[in-house]
Amino acid sequence: MREERTVSMLRTLAGLAMILAGTSSGVVQLAEGGTPAGPGQTNPAVAQAVDAPRIENAKLQTRAVGASLDATIHDLARTAETPEWAGYRVDQVPGEHGACRNNSWNDGNCGTCRLEKEDGRMSVATPASRNLKLEGERQLVVLYRLDSRQVTKIRVASEDCTLDAGGLPFVWLTGVKASESVAQLAAYLRGVDFEDHGDHGIGNGALTAIALHADGSADQALDSFVKPDQREGLRRQAAFWMGAARGKAGLAALQRMAKTDPSSDVRAHVAFALSVSHEAGALDEMIRMAHDDASSHVRGQALFWLAQKAGKKAVGTITGAIENDPDTDVKKKAVFALSQLPRDEGVPKLIEIAQNNRNPAVRKQAMFWLGQSNDPRALQFFEKVLTQ
Repeated sequence: MREERTVSMLRTLAGLAMILAGTSSGVVQLAEGGTPAGPGQTNPAVAQAVDAPRIENAKLQTRAVGASLDATIHDLARTAETPEWAGYRVDQVPGEHGACRNNSWNDGNCGTCRLEKEDGRMSVATPASRNLKLEGERQLVVLYRLDSRQVTKIRVASEDCTLDAGGLPFVWLTGVKASESVAQLAAYLRGVDFEDHGDHGIGNGALTAIALHADGSADQALDSFVKPDQREGLRRQAAFWMGAARGKAGLAALQRMAKTDPSSDVRAHVAFALSVSHEAGALDEMIRMAHDDASSHVRGQALFWLAQKAGKKAVGTITGAIENDPDTDVKKKAVFALSQLPRDEGVPKLIEIAQNNRNPAVRKQAMFWLGQSNDPRALQFFEKVLTQ
């Protein structure tokens, strides 16, 4: 079933980590070793602005933000008839390891982030002479690709990433305020259809960047994206980031969504978002959804993610659904949820259900998942059944 095929990918996302980035100051144009690059010259080695991330293969300059970030980005875009990149740094929400691959995150060294590679893949190599910063000093790099007089892509990267600009011009912006950055990024979410563009759309990049800002304006922006009058795709994506990155403020918003969002599809996604939250109250809200949500689809999804997150604490809720939920499909999803628990917790419960449950469809489901478990206790149970 769909849940089985996607759990590995989604749990990798649940382990997502936040990223680090660098700072910038001054209005300078530097090539490796501090030698200014001439007009139109591409440094084939490493171009480096003061306090910027490590940048390779770029025609690099720095520029102070003028009256506003919005005006500066629009001014850069207005003159960008061919591709170029612009970037800046802001404080980032706490997190541990991170890596740049489009707008996805994983544990480990970032290596080189090749901004112009079509599939967004990175080559993993530990950057030389770069020291990871302490927890309280972490930064986020926000990157804009400009072409044909408009912004065409937004990405984020960590300070430990080496950015390869593919020989294009790269403008490093200084003096950026976090609240202005959030407002600028939020403008790119208007009219964006997440269902059409998925992880590669400009709106997804903007949303990811907003979610990783440490500034409180990011919480306000995300709250505005989950109001019932917003598109469902945006509400689902914003809910994920509330669970993955926004701590207590994100949990409070998810609790509201779980009770009030009119879409069962969105509420089902809220159950997943709660499963990636590290806040203590997330588990209680998932249990409430599994018991009380009016939609059998939502109850089933809450049970599934409970099994992934909670282990023993989820057993009572899952077995309760098997016994008491009025919908057979929810009962079957609860049986599958048991199969996702550690074997010493799930297998005995599956055997008990296969022996004693009054619903034949539920018993059949339990026997199926016992057969998939490769557990010696399951084999003993089948031998007993077949010899009776």
